[in-house]
Amino acid sequence: MSDETLFREVDEEVRQEQFRKLWARYGNAAIGAGVLIILGVAGMEGWRYFQLKQSEAAGDQFFAAAALADAGKTADAVKDFEAIAQTGFADLGRLRAAAELVAGNKAEDGVKLYDAIAADAGVDRTLRDIARIHAAAALADSAAFADVEARLKEFAAPGNPWRHVAREIMAGAQFRLKDYAGAGKQVQAILADPETPAALRNRAEKMSQLLLPMAPPK
Repeated sequence: MSDETLFREVDEEVRQEQFRKLWARYGNAAIGAGVLIILGVAGMEGWRYFQLKQSEAAGDQFFAAAALADAGKTADAVKDFEAIAQTGFADLGRLRAAAELVAGNKAEDGVKLYDAIAADAGVDRTLRDIARIHAAAALADSAAFADVEARLKEFAAPGNPWRHVAREIMAGAQFRLKDYAGAGKQVQAILADPETPAALRNRAEKMSQLLLPMAPPK
């Protein structure tokens, strides 16, 4: 092995570690954004239902379970989220339960719950889409890229409101698998999109810098 080859491999490992740190620091914006998305987009739907139906008991149950989750009592929180029966808050509870399972290193169980939500025709379409995206995100660190892509390809299409986060998740999965060319295409798609949110664009620029030295030698 030549010195040049050795140095290139060492440099690649260093950049892999840099990317992992970047993903760990900012990945929650895409992968671990369950709380923000659920309490933002989905929470709005649940709150609207709460106002219309005055589901005080279900609301109290949801926020009590959320308090348990915030206190680190994951098992109790998941149990209470899944026990919510009132339509609207029940869907939010299942989403939050799945997020807690993933956060508690039970990604397989979390993905199963996300998939069940996504397949439930009785759940609001927005919440079903959120479940599909989070299932893919939970698999991004372990599954084959084909599985991640199959879950996100529809969302990554031009014009889809979820395209930015879908592309970022796929880029992370490809980087993990050392498919730097594929990751680079996703990152460039993010950067080329004029509607990419500023925070995500900033992360993509950092990813682009990490990927640049990993391009195959010409």
